[in-house]
Amino acid sequence: MEHIDNKEKEECECHHHGHHHEHGHHEHHHEHGHHHGHGHEHEHEEEEMKPWRPALSFILLIAGILLGHFQINWFSNEYIQLIWYIAAFLPVGLPVAKEAWEAMEEKDFFNEFTLMLIASIGAFCIGEYPEAVAVMLFYTVGEMLQDKAVSRATNDINKLLDTRPAQATVIRNDERHEIPAKEVNVGETIEVKAGERIPLDGKITSDEADFDTSALTGESIPQTITQGGNVLAGMICLNKPSRITVTKPYDKSELSRILELVQNSAEKKSPTELFIHKFARIYTPCVIALALLITLLPAVVGFFNPAFDYQFTEWLHRGLVFLVISCPCALVISIPLGYYGGIGAASRLGILFKGSNHLDSITKVNTIAFDKTGTLTTGQFGITGVSHPEVPLSTLLGLLLAAEENSTHPIAQAIVKYAKEQGAEPLPLTNIQEVAGNGIEAELEGKRLLVGNSKLMQKHGIKTPPSSDEGIFSTVICAIDNQYVGEIQLSDTLKQDSHEAIKRLTKHGIKDIRLLSGDKKKTVEHFAQKLGIAKAYGELLPQDKAQHIEAITKEAGRFVAFVGDGMNDAPVLALSHVGIAMGGLGSDAAIESADIIIQTDQPSKLASAIEIGKATRRIVKQNIVGAIGAKLAVMLLGALGFASLWAAVFADVGVALLAVLNAIRIFWKKFE
Repeated sequence: MEHIDNKEKEECECHHHGHHHEHGHHEHHHEHGHHHGHGHEHEHEEEEMKPWRPALSFILLIAGILLGHFQINWFSNEYIQLIWYIAAFLPVGLPVAKEAWEAMEEKDFFNEFTLMLIASIGAFCIGEYPEAVAVMLFYTVGEMLQDKAVSRATNDINKLLDTRPAQATVIRNDERHEIPAKEVNVGETIEVKAGERIPLDGKITSDEADFDTSALTGESIPQTITQGGNVLAGMICLNKPSRITVTKPYDKSELSRILELVQNSAEKKSPTELFIHKFARIYTPCVIALALLITLLPAVVGFFNPAFDYQFTEWLHRGLVFLVISCPCALVISIPLGYYGGIGAASRLGILFKGSNHLDSITKVNTIAFDKTGTLTTGQFGITGVSHPEVPLSTLLGLLLAAEENSTHPIAQAIVKYAKEQGAEPLPLTNIQEVAGNGIEAELEGKRLLVGNSKLMQKHGIKTPPSSDEGIFSTVICAIDNQYVGEIQLSDTLKQDSHEAIKRLTKHGIKDIRLLSGDKKKTVEHFAQKLGIAKAYGELLPQDKAQHIEAITKEAGRFVAFVGDGMNDAPVLALSHVGIAMGGLGSDAAIESADIIIQTDQPSKLASAIEIGKATRRIVKQNIVGAIGAKLAVMLLGALGFASLWAAVFADVGVALLAVLNAIRIFWKKFE
């Protein structure tokens, strides 16, 4: 697997920093935003999140209420009460005031910190001291609980994905040294015991071994990797110790790249998130204006109508209640968290969404075009039939084994594997010569042997049965002294879950599924028929596939996903509405052009990706409708004077918490 070149890496880093600048505005004034920035922390976070602050405020608030209730003499003095409640207010009020000030320095005057400060100071001004403290206290506790939920979700994903051990056993001068994995150099040899995780990407130098790759691919079946094969950080060595030559430094491993992809995915906002950001910017000043109107409009009415008894403190109270309720933080936090939860749930299954916008778009897909080889099929040849009318099977396989055992061609390797499985022994051939593109000529005990395709047989005028030229399978024919003696038929093999993939996609209402391939038309049609795909197109070059996708994306009402194995599909992936690369981690081009990467190489995961997309949308919609509905109801009650500041705070914090809990539900949902 190639590593990311420097230019690409620089771009990645630019994106990463850009992320914080682009959304820095929001993150600065919304303290849970920085959890969203995945570890992007304000230097004052520690200070304001210390639990002693709300605890001290709570004790002073309760003590003050009790002292007032029992009419304790010394506490009846107005000034003592004011000083007491200011002391209760400061531990929670100061951090919020600091956030509001920093937001204002960034030219962001309308944010929830400002709203809460105005509401608290207003409550102090009208003598509602306990309520002034309560507003700030409940707001702080609510924020802390939300922060906990968000950071837990973020840590869950990072823990889930980053399964590399921090230490590595490196072999230096024939001695084992336990050192931090970050300090191992490329080219050094590390040893991994049975049952241990591999800390760095590399190549196996010891004998073949079995590895559990589920951390990277979600695939539970162990993989056997031979000497010289690539292994990745996060895999578990199963049956015996392995020595590995490191090919990439710790922070460049494939797992680092996956982590970076998932973390950067929060950059690419979905249309809903972008709408909520714009909405909050317009909404907040409107709310402040409305709160002022609630307070001052009755004064105008009272001025022109003396019968109307205008009480400034009462209407100011209503305005303040309205202000507190209207704070949009339930929306501002729960929607990005919903999408982030969806991205996390998908990465758990080995599906990488490169942005929350793709979680939205995959739910709109109504047409899917699959590349054939390596996507729905394994790309490896399997034996589909053997015909040997003139000789025993062992003789035919012995001839084929001897002729093909030194060839590196995939067809030759498939034949050799099959012949060995059947217990065939190679026959003694001499003068073996390869005929480019046609096959092999050799001698067997003085007789001429031909092994190859129908072109080779035609060239020598050998009659073959008509079945060998049907064009669906690759056929290797065998002839001795210009006489046909038998043949073996091979074909690409379907992946285990290809049938299930098509069935599940049809169940999701995707009616138009197509199969595109560079393979022979008859072969493509044969596989399409097997899978129940109505439209099959063969003999397509990469540019033909691109034209085909371009044409269908332009048809009205079509939303097209293209699924390819990522090797030569980059242009087509880029042209479709949603580009999906299968197991495309080895191909930089696919990583760049695909919107979604299915690491497990299982086509059925496409249906899972659609299910996760739909579940995420449902949760986000529930949060939008629930949060706005609850807010409007309490806002109306507040404006009419039926809701107190206490109710307002409960409504704000309660709705935000419910929305957060609803958003993190997706982490526990079971997807196939």
